[in-house]
Amino acid sequence: MSHIRPALFDFFRDLDANNHREWFLANKHRYEADVKEPLLRLIVDFTGLLGEISTRFRAIPKVGGSLFRIYRDVRFSKDKRPYKTAAGVHFRHEAGKNAHAPGFYLHLGPEEVFAAVGIWGPDTRTLTRIRQAIVNEPDTWESVTVDPAFTAMFTTAFDGESLKRAPRGFDPNHRFITDLKRKHFVVSAALSEGEACHADFLERLARIYGNGSDFMEFLTRAIGLEW
Repeated sequence: MSHIRPALFDFFRDLDANNHREWFLANKHRYEADVKEPLLRLIVDFTGLLGEISTRFRAIPKVGGSLFRIYRDVRFSKDKRPYKTAAGVHFRHEAGKNAHAPGFYLHLGPEEVFAAVGIWGPDTRTLTRIRQAIVNEPDTWESVTVDPAFTAMFTTAFDGESLKRAPRGFDPNHRFITDLKRKHFVVSAALSEGEACHADFLERLARIYGNGSDFMEFLTRAIGLEW
């Protein structure tokens, strides 16, 4: 049986149209039954497959562990909608404390389903270490990022913003200057709602993450963590 059902996406469609506390409280039973509980089971059942990729990443079956909270942090945002309109699952490195750690990510929203690998929003020190690793090991970086299995799987290569100029201390004419300018080192593979609801979804997810494992290993070792 599939962990994810169409009801998950139906809930988020309705939440998007009714993103306020009164509606959520009246429909919280749907969130519990159609989103939270199925995804906690998915996290538990994915543990073994994750361990085959690397033993350093964790499947933590709780909200605030591998399952992101549904509540948005609106303190510094102009968007004051209180709830997220998609679910997020993050299998982060054992040394990581939050969503900015190296990790394998799953995003489940209406017409926006994808699996991602990498590091999102790293701090300046972490970014510098990744950039220096690319400079120190350009051939390894090239082999990882042009591997046919990698490029075929991750149709959205390198999500997120980049600097307009070369980062301080790095050659603006370096052959990988485009990568050195990146603020995020994340690649993603697009999926459909139907694929997410299929009985073989965990195996499909493991294949995606597996094809991104060399990329993840490079990033993990670059910042001084064990793979």
